[in-house]
Amino acid sequence: MIRHIIALISGALTVAAIVYMAKLDIELEKLKKIEEIIEKSKLEVPITKTAQSVQQQQKEEESEEEKQLKMLKEKAGNISAFEVSPLYRRNCASCHGVNGNGAVGPKLIGKSKDEILQALKDFKSGKRKNYVMYGLLSNMKEEDLISLAEEISQFDEKLQKATNK
Repeated sequence: MIRHIIALISGALTVAAIVYMAKLDIELEKLKKIEEIIEKSKLEVPITKTAQSVQQQQKEEESEEEKQLKMLKEKAGNISAFEVSPLYRRNCASCHGVNGNGAVGPKLIGKSKDEILQALKDFKSGKRKNYVMYGLLSNMKEEDLISLAEEISQFDEKLQKATNK
């Protein structure tokens, strides 16, 4: 009976996390549109004494807008740090974060492919007890587990590349 309750609660949390991730995706699209609008609205002004003050004011406004965009992106949890596969997004992102930084589930960044693959196999076999992980992995093929392990093991490298742009 308790297992069923725990499984029900875990399922509800998973659904809530998936809905939350969908909302974050919508917010990301809004941010992208805002960024496009900002880029289109930039004006070239000839530099004169009065134009210099106008240009300075525009830079201050742009910097304020950039700060607001940065805050929104941080609030959204680094949504667009780098691309992830649909397999990861659908099965893992709601608990482990879009880029593996952890949310409900633990942080995945920095783990090796072998370490991740072994953990996935242990959850799938029931050796490690976690009803949500077992539910997600029980019908997954071996090649999907290997693909996820490979992808997740590269998150640290991808994040470093994305932040050094």
